[in-house]
Amino acid sequence: MSPRRARRKESTRPFAYPRGTEQVEEWPDGEWKVRLLTGSGEKDYRCPGCDQEIPAGSPHLVSWPNWTGGDEERRHWHTICWRKRLDRGPGRSRY
Repeated sequence: MSPRRARRKESTRPFAYPRGTEQVEEWPDGEWKVRLLTGSGEKDYRCPGCDQEIPAGSPHLVSWPNWTGGDEERRHWHTICWRKRLDRGPGRSRY
């Protein structure tokens, strides 16, 4: 096995959990519940990170704050936009 493949297997990515399973993630902006979706739905969403459409059937994730009433603030994100959202700086994100 090449060293590159060995590194990938050893990496501890924050999204290494099964699709459809809800996880709590700690970020500098608080705790978030995150669920990876397979994209099997029939509805398009707009990513708050890049303001681009997430087409129906595309794998993506949904997140919401981990506090009482946070379920009302669910947002669908491109996975990369979710990971990079804190790098954007003020005024660069719709969320």
